[in-house]
Amino acid sequence: MLVVVLAVVVGLYVQQALAYWSAHTQADEQSALARQLSLENARLTRQEEDLNNPAVIQRQARALGMVQPGERPYVVSGLPAG
Repeated sequence: MLVVVLAVVVGLYVQQALAYWSAHTQADEQSALARQLSLENARLTRQEEDLNNPAVIQRQARALGMVQPGERPYVVSGLPAG
C-alpha cells in the first residue's frame, strides 16, 4: 500500500514539474515575441517619422521623377552606357 501512495505522490510531483516546464517554455516564447514586436514597433515609428519629414518626402518624390509646380522637367537621352 505504501508503494502505491508513494507512486501517486511522485506522479503528482512529476505532473506539476511538467506543467511548470511547459509554462516556463511558453513564457520564454512570449518574451521573444514581445522583443521582436518591440523592435518592429521601433522600426515602424522611425519610418513614420521619416514619412512625415518634408525633406524625405521631397527626396522620394524626386527619385520617382516628380517635379514641383513651376519647375520644368528635362529628359536627357542618347547618352552612352557606362
